[in-house]
Amino acid sequence: MAQAAGAPSAAERAYLRIRERILDGDLAPGAMLGEAGLAQELAVSRTPVRAALVRLQQEGWIAIYPQRGALVRGLSQRAVEELAEARAMLEITSARRAAPDARRRSAARLEEVLEAQRRTVRTRDLREHVTSLLAFHRCFVEAGGSDVLLELHARLADRHRFALSVEGEALLERGEETIREHAALAEAFTGGDLDLFEERLRAHVSEVGSPREGV
Repeated sequence: MAQAAGAPSAAERAYLRIRERILDGDLAPGAMLGEAGLAQELAVSRTPVRAALVRLQQEGWIAIYPQRGALVRGLSQRAVEELAEARAMLEITSARRAAPDARRRSAARLEEVLEAQRRTVRTRDLREHVTSLLAFHRCFVEAGGSDVLLELHARLADRHRFALSVEGEALLERGEETIREHAALAEAFTGGDLDLFEERLRAHVSEVGSPREGV
């Protein structure tokens, strides 16, 4: 049967499915992926799986070893440090660009996201908790009103999502601490104390490699 116009190809579907599983932490760093197993799981032939794996390797998510399979890559210490610094720079720049009315309008959205974080900690829903953490930090960039900064922040979002997801239950264990820090960030931002916001944000992401980093 011919593929419907506009429908994703088998290779595209395989790529998206494998990529989602990596970003959600279902395929953890160090996991070895085989073409045959993935093809059976995704109900496609090995050819689209092979194409999907090549694409994922080009993006840095896996490393392909001929005759052995594909290894899911983690983030190095240096990559974690650089990710935290880049995110902080974008969020601080955006916060300082934000007009007072934009900061005030952000208050309701920030509280909505904080409530989502409280709920997902209670229900132990890791996937939705990660989503709420990403949404919280995006609020500051959106308030800045720069499409370029928002695009740059979005490009980092997948790495951030991956870093959070692979922490698993540890992320939920410190959920209450994260929420307190986020509430303090929101208060400084919406209140217009941007020096305090910058200080708190840098402290929030500064302990690289510690349980708090990256949230």
